[in-house]
Amino acid sequence: MVLKQTYILPERAQEIYFAGGCFWGMEKLYQSISGVLYVESGYANGKKDIVPDYNSVVFGDTGYRETVRVVYEPWQVSLEQLLTAFFYVIDPTVEKQQGNDTGDQYQTGIYYPDEGSGRIVKAFAEKEKKKHHKFAVEIEPLTSYFTAEEYHQDYLIKNPGGYCHIAQSAFEKINEVIGTKPIGYAKPGAQTLRDKLTDLQYNVTQKGDTERAFTGEYWDFYEKGIYVDIVTGEPLFSSLDKYKSSCGWPSFFAPISYKSVIFKEDSSHGMNRTEVKSRSGDSHLGHIFYGEPESPNGVRYCINSASLEFIPYDHMEERGYGEWIKLFN
Repeated sequence: MVLKQTYILPERAQEIYFAGGCFWGMEKLYQSISGVLYVESGYANGKKDIVPDYNSVVFGDTGYRETVRVVYEPWQVSLEQLLTAFFYVIDPTVEKQQGNDTGDQYQTGIYYPDEGSGRIVKAFAEKEKKKHHKFAVEIEPLTSYFTAEEYHQDYLIKNPGGYCHIAQSAFEKINEVIGTKPIGYAKPGAQTLRDKLTDLQYNVTQKGDTERAFTGEYWDFYEKGIYVDIVTGEPLFSSLDKYKSSCGWPSFFAPISYKSVIFKEDSSHGMNRTEVKSRSGDSHLGHIFYGEPESPNGVRYCINSASLEFIPYDHMEERGYGEWIKLFN
C-alpha cells in the first residue's frame, strides 16, 4: 500500500476513506460529525505507477478518486454511522458523477484499510444495494492514498461561500440524521477572529508562529483550572496535567481528551517535529515531544500561551464548563 499523509493516527482511533464526488463537500460533512477527529482531502486507489496531483487527476487517466480520509474515535461514533452519513449525501446509482461534477475522479467509493472495517463496509453496502435499481459505489480495500494539495484542505472553512455539491442543510442536520451529538465548538469567521484576537494570538493560532520562550502568560503558571482553545473555547488541557518544565513554554503530559487535539508532521525550520493543533478550531497550539525527563510520562505537549485561555476552577461553572469539574474530584 502506498500512503502519503500528514496526520498521525492516534492510539485506539480508526480510519476509513470515502470518495463521494468533490472532496471539498465530503470533507466539510465529516468535519461536522461529533467523534470524528480529523478529515483530510486526498486521492485514492489509482494506478500504482502514478504519484497524483490535482492536474493529473482532473485531466489525466490516473484512476484516482477524490477521497477524504476520516479518522474517528469508534467509542464516540461508529463506522456504521459514518457510512449512514455517506449514503445520506450521495447518489449511489450513478457512475463517475455527483451533482454537477462529472469525471473519473468523482466516482463514488468506500476504501477500507483493514479486514475488520472491510467486513462492516461490505455488510452495510449489501443492505444499500437492495434499496436501489443500480448500485455504482466501489467497495474496495485501500491500495493507495496521497494527501491532496494544501489549498484543498479545509477548503470550505477557508472559503465559506465556495462551491459545494452538498446542501448546507446536510452539514447542519447530519448529527441528528446519524444519531450523534453535535460538536459544540465552532470556529468563528475570519473577520471575527481578526477582531477577537491580539496580533500575537492571531499569528500563533492562524499562522503557526511561536511566542518567545519564558514570555508567555502561562509558562510558569500553576493555578487550578482548565485551558481552552482561545479561538473556540474548547477544553484542551487541565492544570492536573501541567508540570514544571525548563523549556520556557507551558508543558502538559496529556490533553483533557485526545479527541480535542490533532497531530501533523511539521518539517518547517529545518526540523522534523509533530505539530499539535486544536480539533475544532484548527488552531496551531505547539508541538509534542517524547522522551522528556521532566515529564511524568516522558511526553511533553509544548504549548504556546497565546493559543490558550485559562478558566479558573472557581469560575468553570459560570463560564459553562461545569461538566469538567469532575476532573478535579
